[in-house]
Amino acid sequence: MTTITIETVIDAPPELCFELALDVDAHAESAAFSGERVVEPGRLSGVLQLGDLLTFEGRHFGFRQRFTTRIIEVDRPRRFVDAMVRGTFKRLRHVHEFHPADTGTLMRDILELDGLLGFLLKRHMQWFIQTKQQHLKDIIERRAVRSG
Repeated sequence: MTTITIETVIDAPPELCFELALDVDAHAESAAFSGERVVEPGRLSGVLQLGDLLTFEGRHFGFRQRFTTRIIEVDRPRRFVDAMVRGTFKRLRHVHEFHPADTGTLMRDILELDGLLGFLLKRHMQWFIQTKQQHLKDIIERRAVRSG
């Protein structure tokens, strides 16, 4: 099993970070750089809730792939967890944590995954999540400025 931990500091309160991390439209916007999009089955818009499915389709390693995840734990506004129910990994669990920090929020992503391609998979997923979370940070901070 491979574990990847990524930390992102966001200039916004934890509650806003938590809500937008569960927002399907914000997720789709933050992953648009990769050509990934939200498709059925699962929620296509709105805020994800415990038990909801979310399916993404995108090109990774040169192949179009679908990945379906379920929200399996919600502890508002501190953390939520999603786990793969269908996809190319043997196993993927993603813990999203939100900690108050001097500058707003420390968002910590912990991915636990098993799959083929070993170190290539780890490098790709680390790049993908870091890039996606930087886009999510930008979305959240723009929203914080508008509402603040």
